[in-house]
Amino acid sequence: MTAPLDGIRVVDLGQIVSGPMAACVLADQGADVIKVETPGGDPMRGFGPAKGGLSALFITVNRGKRGLALDLRTPGGGAVLAQLVQWADVLIENFRPGAINRLGFSYERCRDLNPRLIYTSVTGFGPDGPYANIRVYDPVIQAVSGLAAMQGGVGNAPELVKSLVTDKVTALTAAQAITAALFHRERTGEGQRLDVAMLDAAIAFNWVEGMYNHSFVDDPPPPAMEYGALGQLWEARDGHTAMSALQDHEFRALGAVLGMSELVGDPRFATLRLRVVNRADWLPLVRDRLAATDLDTLMAGFIEHGAVGGRANAVADVAADPQVRHNATVAEIDHGSIGRVRSPRPAPRFGGSPALAPRPAPHFGEHSREVLAGLGHDVAAIDAMIAAGAVLAAG
Repeated sequence: MTAPLDGIRVVDLGQIVSGPMAACVLADQGADVIKVETPGGDPMRGFGPAKGGLSALFITVNRGKRGLALDLRTPGGGAVLAQLVQWADVLIENFRPGAINRLGFSYERCRDLNPRLIYTSVTGFGPDGPYANIRVYDPVIQAVSGLAAMQGGVGNAPELVKSLVTDKVTALTAAQAITAALFHRERTGEGQRLDVAMLDAAIAFNWVEGMYNHSFVDDPPPPAMEYGALGQLWEARDGHTAMSALQDHEFRALGAVLGMSELVGDPRFATLRLRVVNRADWLPLVRDRLAATDLDTLMAGFIEHGAVGGRANAVADVAADPQVRHNATVAEIDHGSIGRVRSPRPAPRFGGSPALAPRPAPHFGEHSREVLAGLGHDVAAIDAMIAAGAVLAAG
């Protein structure tokens, strides 16, 4: 058996998170991904805790790739990238709009070099439009997409999600679109251009519940309570838990967990609508019971009764959570000189192909010689490119 994307070749020109993470998903699924860095290297190499030129963040979104360093401002560096475009099935870039064109690798040129190429451009606001020239990081998209407003709630100041959520959902969106384009190519033989804007990905992702009061255009129904107002963490005796009971049988299960049969039998709480209307009558009772109950007891009850609930783990405790351990969600990568590094295994489990364990991320220019040799360059030619500064190699 082979990995799902075994034999697919990817040139990853991305930096930061959105582009590299999209390529990482493909690498996790078996693609041969070459990460191409410019002489300064990906800025994320030094962001956060780092050892030996590899930060934890960089490893997580660049694992399983081969590393090549090129100076694309030189004729030699550009010539190597042109060879890679001919070699590749997929190219991913997330430069500012127009930047890759100025380097000589517009979609039109790359299509001429390789008509079967899936050419993927990830941008903040899109390839054109009034905001196209604005530099973008995740918080900007959280703000413009309305996600920050959703966190603050109606009438409150907007707040950022403390996660690179729009970077990451854009990466997943791009990876799915790439595999769809590859499937289309299998049927038609045609490559194509893909444009994925972080703004578009974020709005599509958030619309499901965050914008449900703004979906009906003609004769809209009365607005419902904003979804964000329905969720909260509950304080137990020794920490916090998340719970919910949207469906009637879930409310009955929650009553069993808390030993509060009187709630389940009360006609004021018989349906979701009544529970929302009369929430001031049952919320204090539940809060008081939770404050006297420890998390281990709650978790045992959630498991026994099939209720909706879970412990609010501290970040440092996530890897030790019993379900996380059972799922083997967190793996360890032997990263040579920098030691072992934790990284999540790929989330999908393919029943018909082997699971690939997370693999190391490349040091800067680590595979430059290997990649050039694979493109047909001999040792003397590789040495000459390195001496000319067109290629940078580790060691």
